Amino acid sequence: MLEYKATWYGREVIPVDRWLPSSKTCSGCGRINTTLALNVRAWTCPGCGVEHDRDINAARNILAAGLAER
Repeated sequence: MLEYKATWYGREVIPVDRWLPSSKTCSGCGRINTTLALNVRAWTCPGCGVEHDRDINAARNILAAGLAER
């Protein structure tokens, strides 16, 4: 259904790895925070100090992974 809608609106669906740790990876420096629990909605990167909303950070990482696949 997603591919059908994308074609309808002139867009392209680019699949990314299902197991990409998108919400645990810092979109600023790329460090993976392996200790991040599922109930944590906001976190600060221990590497660069950037504060992240978990969902927005994941969206940024998924976008970057999709663009890298092109």
